[in-house]
Amino acid sequence: MAAMNITKLAEQYIEEHPSVKDCLRKRLVNYSQLSRRIMKDNNLKSSDFDAVLIAARRYLWKLSKFSAAEDKIRSLLAKSSIDIKTKIAVAVIEKHILTDDLLELERKIKKSRNVFYAVEGTAAITIITAAVFLDDIRSSFKSSIIKIWTNLALVVIASPEEIEETPGVFSYLAGLLADRGINVLEAMSCWSETLFVVSEKDIAKVLEALRFQ
Repeated sequence: MAAMNITKLAEQYIEEHPSVKDCLRKRLVNYSQLSRRIMKDNNLKSSDFDAVLIAARRYLWKLSKFSAAEDKIRSLLAKSSIDIKTKIAVAVIEKHILTDDLLELERKIKKSRNVFYAVEGTAAITIITAAVFLDDIRSSFKSSIIKIWTNLALVVIASPEEIEETPGVFSYLAGLLADRGINVLEAMSCWSETLFVVSEKDIAKVLEALRFQ
């Protein structure tokens, strides 16, 4: 196999195994053993060992560059505040609904100073709001409702404006939550705020994951 293909294969293997990637970042990996594992799992020849070993060592250099960026991200997030709103619901509505109905719902919810977000996709609209308005949603959209989730929490991370010019923040946050087995039902950003919708039962894990001080 060509050296370039082996390099891509080795990097892909590490990317697909977060635990290996984390150990590499912390320099806790035996490169020879890792190379042999990559070869075994990908049916490579023994003659490919040196190429795989070099690829694994080069990947550490890439991770070292990311570590510097990670330090910057953590420093930025340490200046952020976290607000969690409970009793949140998410409703997915077919996109053919009348715009006036959606606007009327938005006006009612915002007038009561409650949470309201509407995310429009190609085939549906996702509404994120307080669960107390579910009866209004069911009344307004009836058979156009595709799915409703309840017992959710909205996590709002308000950061300094530099977040808009700092690459990797969103993926870093999502990775922290995924590493702890937290399912993110919805995610979005607005200016310097990053928002995640998670299950209420995961709130404690979210707070632990997002502890940057």
